[in-house]
Amino acid sequence: MSDFRPPSGFEEALRPPVDVRRARLTRAVLGRLRGAGPGDAAARFERVARRVPEVMVKITGRTRDGAHLGAHLAYISRNGALALEESDGERLDRVGVRDLADDWAAELAMEPRGRRDAPVSLSVVLSMPMGTDAGRLHDAARAFAGEVFGGRFPYVFALHDEGRHPHVHLTVRMLGRDGERLNPRKADLQLWRERFAHALRERSIEAEATPRRARGVTRKPERTPVRKLRERFEAGGGPAPRVLRDAVRDAANDEGGAEPWKAALRARRDRIVRALSAEAVRLGLSGDKDGRRKAETVVDFVKALPPVETRRDVIRRRLELSERERPPPGDGRSR
Repeated sequence: MSDFRPPSGFEEALRPPVDVRRARLTRAVLGRLRGAGPGDAAARFERVARRVPEVMVKITGRTRDGAHLGAHLAYISRNGALALEESDGERLDRVGVRDLADDWAAELAMEPRGRRDAPVSLSVVLSMPMGTDAGRLHDAARAFAGEVFGGRFPYVFALHDEGRHPHVHLTVRMLGRDGERLNPRKADLQLWRERFAHALRERSIEAEATPRRARGVTRKPERTPVRKLRERFEAGGGPAPRVLRDAVRDAANDEGGAEPWKAALRARRDRIVRALSAEAVRLGLSGDKDGRRKAETVVDFVKALPPVETRRDVIRRRLELSERERPPPGDGRSR
């Protein structure tokens, strides 16, 4: 049987964009990740080539006080319709949710030298694409939370499964049991993604947590506040966000000047494509059916890689399309 192997040059694409050694929370998890061997890297490369779904682990906010926490817990519990599960497995009803909010806020208020404006809890969403098995995702979220926060930071979580798009709302108290404050860095978020993906795979749900560049994606996702303002603007409900106005102005005034970072993106993409192409050739020459099948998987992945495109490129393309679709002067449609 022919096996995938991480081709020389593709390691750069799989490397996290942040140094995971800077993670504050999960040193035990980090130790396990350091022990990953070549077989793990090869399996990860195969999952990337097959375009396995990517997990989403997103910090959605922080609660300011007990009342704010209570409102948030009421939301994720659907006002008591859904039971919130604690780290010890106990399920809270509506009264238990209110008591928990009061207890967390009171413990924070009693913290020595605590800031008056210190947040009470951190809100995290764990998600996978529509159609993912809700029960297994829920179990994976339970295992993930226990591994990352168990014994250190109290937490509660609830599964939402509206519209066959299951996701878990996880709320973690920011004051740890030993007085430690929860203050995750980008490195922690990367580790959280990797551990959640691992928990899903252990429950027979294919999942990955790769950097954007490994999937050929060059543009950062739009920040949630900006996206909401843009959508409101597009629906006629408010002004365009300032960051969008500035980006449109820059793109409209651009004379086609080079973007220095774009050349670096193209060079990195070329290195990834060369590495993948070499691996496809190696697999195709292996002489067995499985090797040829995997070679075709890699070739299809390379063909589907999106072009290197910046936000300025997208805005400029939309402006050009709008200009072409504009009725000419004197056309009756302009009246």
